[in-house]
Amino acid sequence: MHILLTNDDGIYAPGLAALEQALRQLGDVTVVAPTTEQSGVGHSITFLTPLVVKEVYQRERRRGWSVDGSPADCVKLGITELAPRPVELVVSGMNHGLNAGINVLYSGTVAAAIEGAFFGVTSFAVSLEYDEHAPYDRAAAMAVELIRQVLQHKSSEPRLYNINIPIVALERPRGVKVVPMGTVRYGESFQRRVDPRGRAYYWATNDPPPPPSSEETDLTALQKGYLTITPLSFQMTQFDHLAQMKDWPLRVGDQPVVSDLSSSPTDGRNRQ
Repeated sequence: MHILLTNDDGIYAPGLAALEQALRQLGDVTVVAPTTEQSGVGHSITFLTPLVVKEVYQRERRRGWSVDGSPADCVKLGITELAPRPVELVVSGMNHGLNAGINVLYSGTVAAAIEGAFFGVTSFAVSLEYDEHAPYDRAAAMAVELIRQVLQHKSSEPRLYNINIPIVALERPRGVKVVPMGTVRYGESFQRRVDPRGRAYYWATNDPPPPPSSEETDLTALQKGYLTITPLSFQMTQFDHLAQMKDWPLRVGDQPVVSDLSSSPTDGRNRQ
């Protein structure tokens, strides 16, 4: 199996190195990662400036390529230009910090996995809870064990998965929960400050999310110490509502708005 590995913490991140080593149990690994940290860039891509690519070595061994761009850029270049042969699996991570709940929408780690799924390749995002002394090797071994099992059980069509590992699970494993992504809104607070020149600026406080609801999600399972895995989709259309809107008498000027569902996928809820 040929695996493309990327991340959003940069090519020199310890989580990337640990995951690269562990993934070699599954096949050959090609590393294409950002030159510098790209946390929180979401699914941004570079098209107004050139992408500078450099081969990176660790002593005599070539680690892979660094890309002066986003995680999504790395996957695009990796699949179309840099990988020596067709990519059969994309893995993004291991991120230093969880990517659960609505953080999935901001995450460069998850965006890289989504980009792999765009290409029709099964893709995984892997994130470890933030810890100054994070045991990346143990977390990488657990992530690869889970990836191996998913690959054995999934259907032949490409899929997209998000894996999160809480620190407590490395010491006292409780198992794995297959759960939906939580959609509770995180606290959005800002501290207003004034710089030495009298100009106001605002600093996000990164407040924790509100208390969990009774619905089990990745957020609630992680708080209980479980590893979580969530199958994701980038098909964002609400097909139920699309069908309802077909009968709405919408108009633009004298022309009615025509809702054509004939080209919509019948299995749209299950598509990537």
